[in-house]
Amino acid sequence: VQLQASGGGLVQTGDSLRLSCAASGRTFSSYVMGWFRQVPGKEREPVAGISWSGSNTYYADSVKGRFTISRENAKNTVFLQMNSLKPEDTAAYYCAVRLGTYSTDYRAYYYWGQGTQVTVSS
Repeated sequence: VQLQASGGGLVQTGDSLRLSCAASGRTFSSYVMGWFRQVPGKEREPVAGISWSGSNTYYADSVKGRFTISRENAKNTVFLQMNSLKPEDTAAYYCAVRLGTYSTDYRAYYYWGQGTQVTVSS
């Protein structure tokens, strides 16, 4: 599976961004999708995840109520709508896939996108 993340950018506090992660290769709909983020010097942290059917979603406490994850299996794409962005959301955002159930452990994921940078200025 190849993943291509896009949609990052430089925004101001309170703005919105929509990240996309396009998958190619094996059957996309079989995978749990996760979004993670990382800042230099820190471990990659979970942001959100979605089950293969899209019926179950998961969010880090820090983004609940502001971020929404969704997927369109017909387009092999997962989205992360980020609203009310804060400076502490600044990070490189990565999408990843795994089989089975959602996991907050980045080491449980098999394939990764290249990352897209989100910078939120105060």
